[in-house]
Amino acid sequence: MKTQLQLSLLSFLTVTVYAQPTPPPQWHHLDPATDKAIGISTERAYELLKTAPASRLPTQPRKPVIVAVIDGGIDQNHEDLKSVLWTNPNEIAGNGKDDDRNGYADDVHGWNFHGGRDGRNMEREQKEETRLYARLKPLYEGKSRASLTPAQQQEYDLWTVVKPYFEQKRAKAEKDYQEDSTYLAEDRDNLQTLKKAFGVSRLDSALLHRPPTTDTTLLKLARQYYRPMAMRHENDADSLLRYFETFNTQIKARLDYAYNPQANERVIVGDNLADLTERYYGNANLITPLNGRGTFHGTHVSGIIAADRTNALGVKGVADRVQILSVRCIPDGDERDKDVANAIRYSVDNGAKIINMSFGKYFSPEKAIVDEAIRYADRKGVLIVHAAGNDHLDLDSARQYPSPTYLNGQTIPNMITVGASNRNNDSTLAATFSNYGQQSVDVFAPGVAIWSCDAGNKYRPSQGTSMATPVVAGIAAVLKTYFPNLSPADMKRIILQSAVVYHTLVVKPGTKQKVDFATLSKTGGIANLYEVVKLAMAEEAITSKK
Repeated sequence: MKTQLQLSLLSFLTVTVYAQPTPPPQWHHLDPATDKAIGISTERAYELLKTAPASRLPTQPRKPVIVAVIDGGIDQNHEDLKSVLWTNPNEIAGNGKDDDRNGYADDVHGWNFHGGRDGRNMEREQKEETRLYARLKPLYEGKSRASLTPAQQQEYDLWTVVKPYFEQKRAKAEKDYQEDSTYLAEDRDNLQTLKKAFGVSRLDSALLHRPPTTDTTLLKLARQYYRPMAMRHENDADSLLRYFETFNTQIKARLDYAYNPQANERVIVGDNLADLTERYYGNANLITPLNGRGTFHGTHVSGIIAADRTNALGVKGVADRVQILSVRCIPDGDERDKDVANAIRYSVDNGAKIINMSFGKYFSPEKAIVDEAIRYADRKGVLIVHAAGNDHLDLDSARQYPSPTYLNGQTIPNMITVGASNRNNDSTLAATFSNYGQQSVDVFAPGVAIWSCDAGNKYRPSQGTSMATPVVAGIAAVLKTYFPNLSPADMKRIILQSAVVYHTLVVKPGTKQKVDFATLSKTGGIANLYEVVKLAMAEEAITSKK
């Protein structure tokens, strides 16, 4: 019998996995005043833009804004995305040559820093704490701090943090896999019991909904499997079982890769990990297998930002005139600082003005090179929008990377850090999973049950600060499209200054405590496109009179 923990986990995963051809209305576009949902007032904002003087806001901007999505890849053939993809005008597709001589052959729609020269592609990486554990253990296990040099003592201090952190995570992964394997074995036995009891070879949802029995044990079993089948719109218990098996495989992969100090899929890439200045490695493949987690994530994020708003298909993105540049460097595991720095530089060098980074980790051993790449982006006029993370932590005391400050403690002026909010203005307004921080998180945005694109011309909902971040990136893209002279600092200021503040008593993420929503971020508010446009137009009007 499944525990409440597994049922809760199953409920969460069905929200993120179920796909259907026609999604319901996207609540994050709705208006708080008229629709009673705490969305970003997208359509209201576009109506407001229509009232602006044509001379200030041309209906056909000369050049679309390029938004880079640094993620796990993208389905570049998706019906709602193919019209909004960035295309390198100086590269000839598929000829194996670096036509524009930028160091990246065939980078027609972006680049993949997880690819090998032989065409293979890495999908899994260790967690950063695993990499640190593997490197530091032979150096400092059993050593005393007093016996070390000052430089070694600094690493030793890191080791004393990494060792228990890794061992706790590894132990939890082992426990989760063992428990889920037990549940899976029970599921197989239970479904066979039901088939035998009902004299059928196939258990469909109708049969489980009204089982032909009065036996209380069988009735309880039937209800146990009917509920998740109904949630996932499955009509066959064997399909549900295959889903359970896939989930079990994913948990096993955490042991085999994420928390395995010996794992090394990186050999596929063939770069020199010790050379942090190395930039030209990878390949042009932006898509993993269609059921791959990375491609889903990047495709979903891209759809939130820029899914075609004119084709009457699927979903609508926030921004109406942008191009999506896909840069793949986020694995199933933790991204490497070297890859992130290179991805930022590649995005900037290819014209991106906004970069979406829906990823994060809790150790960053080469943070300095990421910092320098972010400074480079700032000098080139690029705004970075970054996810706060999904571990319901206070980032004022638990640092997540890339962090909103440089190594020297200075606030990064061209970065916005985003938490996730829910639909209703009640105690659930702050997403239960969202990280927060009155000094470290800038603003919240819709991030629960957000419908967007899935690989293979599909659509599905997902949740996380990964979904809230592209909402804000989309808002920034609208700003840059219609107000092209704005600097990254201007865009950040307008987005934060116009955020709608809520003093609703909410459940503080990760606790049962009720707090004022406004205490969870710097602004205390939720980003709103209408308010952003209104403020930008007001400032344009003042400037034009001078």
